[in-house]
Amino acid sequence: MGDYSKALELYEKAIKIYEKALPSNHPSLAISYGNIAVVYKNMGSYSKALEFNEKAHKILKKALPPNHPHLAASYNSIGLVNNNIGDYSKALEFHEKSLKIREKALPPNHPDLATSYNNIAGVYKNMGDYSKALEFYEKSLQIREEALPPNHPDLAQSYNNIAAVYYKMGKYSKALEFNEKTRKINEKALPPNHPNSASCYKNIGLVYNKMRDYSKALEFHEKALKIYENALPPNHPGLTQSYNNIARVSYTMGDYSKALAFYKKTLQINQKALLPNHPDLASSYNNTGLAHNNMGDYSKALEFYEKALEIYEKALPSNHLDLAQSHNNIAGVYYKMGDYLKGFEFHEKSLKIREKALPPDHPDLAQSYNNIGEVYNSTGDYSKALEFHEKSLKIREEALSPNHPDLAQSYNNISLVYNNTGDYSKAFEFYEKSLKIREDALPPNHPDLAQSYDSISQVYNNTGDYSKAVEFHEKSLKIREEALPPNHPDLAQSYNTIGQVYNNTSEYSKALECYEKALQIYEKALPPNLPDLAQSYSNIGMTYFGKGDYPKALSFLEKALSIRQNSLPLTHPSIKTTIDNINYVKKENVNVFF
Repeated sequence: MGDYSKALELYEKAIKIYEKALPSNHPSLAISYGNIAVVYKNMGSYSKALEFNEKAHKILKKALPPNHPHLAASYNSIGLVNNNIGDYSKALEFHEKSLKIREKALPPNHPDLATSYNNIAGVYKNMGDYSKALEFYEKSLQIREEALPPNHPDLAQSYNNIAAVYYKMGKYSKALEFNEKTRKINEKALPPNHPNSASCYKNIGLVYNKMRDYSKALEFHEKALKIYENALPPNHPGLTQSYNNIARVSYTMGDYSKALAFYKKTLQINQKALLPNHPDLASSYNNTGLAHNNMGDYSKALEFYEKALEIYEKALPSNHLDLAQSHNNIAGVYYKMGDYLKGFEFHEKSLKIREKALPPDHPDLAQSYNNIGEVYNSTGDYSKALEFHEKSLKIREEALSPNHPDLAQSYNNISLVYNNTGDYSKAFEFYEKSLKIREDALPPNHPDLAQSYDSISQVYNNTGDYSKAVEFHEKSLKIREEALPPNHPDLAQSYNTIGQVYNNTSEYSKALECYEKALQIYEKALPPNLPDLAQSYSNIGMTYFGKGDYPKALSFLEKALSIRQNSLPLTHPSIKTTIDNINYVKKENVNVFF
């Protein structure tokens, strides 16, 4: 299916004949221009599609009365292309012109009316107005259920579109219900390699990914890709969606290098096929940034996130949820780079949009509360951190399945706060909840599992159970060495953790070796004022203190203090701890000479 170049060749032969034989405003010319526009649209060449649609429309507007159904069809076609290129206000304008004619000219249950309602809904969906989208999709569905046989492809389209809105609203079980209705019709009514079937498989894959059934998600995305590769030219936007979705599953499963490879395929096509301010291009920049972020390349991540934000701010209304996600992503990079003030600023922007646009129990709100909690934890405001993590947890416990990885994230982060406040029994309680979910829900080499093992290792170290600390550290390190690039900051975290154990058991040479590995990674991967670097300097300083090398201890502790005073609130506990350690080293250094 879809030999577009051949179709284009034949239509262009026809148009040459018509242009010679017919007057320039003849309706047959309009039909031919319209046919060529359809081919260009299916090829993803939207500017050419718009050009030929406008040629057709110019003729029809002169030749037909203002309420003629063919004129409505022409407005509809122009609306569809404007929607594809991301000009949503234009798309809505033309679809509403089409609807106005059809409401006057057609009976109230006519399928073309259903098409108009469907297309208007699609524009509202792309603009992020999901309640309006659902309203128009349901109008369309009502007509189609009354007018069409139960296996008609247009019914499948309605079910598919309603599923997409529920997906955007975070109602994944409802989305899956309508996607399965779509699939049932498609498998009966369409050939097995039809692009509509691919679209359905893609959407089911997206829902399974949100529900964290990764093997199912990958299965359906690969079904979709197989059809798209057979049916579409190599630079078609339908392919980019499939690449993007496979990348997303790979990312979720912790295979960041594979995710980055597929996100780059998506970006390469979108840069050629779309207008420079198209939201889908922004989405590609966002996703590429996400992969760089998880591979520890924060400067690259920030570069791509900022490109995405620039597009979103121009193309979308100020309360659009994609803007909220973009602010959230930028905040996350600043957080990892140790710029907590910037991180907090962008998290607040994200939260403001989400609190206005989403119901109070939506999982994306939980994400915002969780992330703000992380910032408070890192700045030493543990009561505020706990408050926001508990808000996040409350939503997630009500909205998500009990084995959902986001629940594990909440439990893990609450544990971190309790660990920082010295409440180790509470920390253990929540770490074990987190670990149980992750061991059940994730593949055994997933980086989130490594995070759990590393966190548990730290608590065992703090409670003096050093053999257990080493056991969990080794589990964490094994995953990270296999799953992450060699200069990833999480690897440095592992080396720091085991270094602390060796330091506490007075094995100072081993501790120093681990701390220096961590420092080497941090100095390559992170900006020079990051608190993680300060932690490395502090660890090395205290190890030299244990070895009795007080001048070196003092040198590294002063480096740590300088970073902490410049990057953290002056009330942060680690600043006081560092000052106390410096004073203690100075005192011991003096005692050596007296």
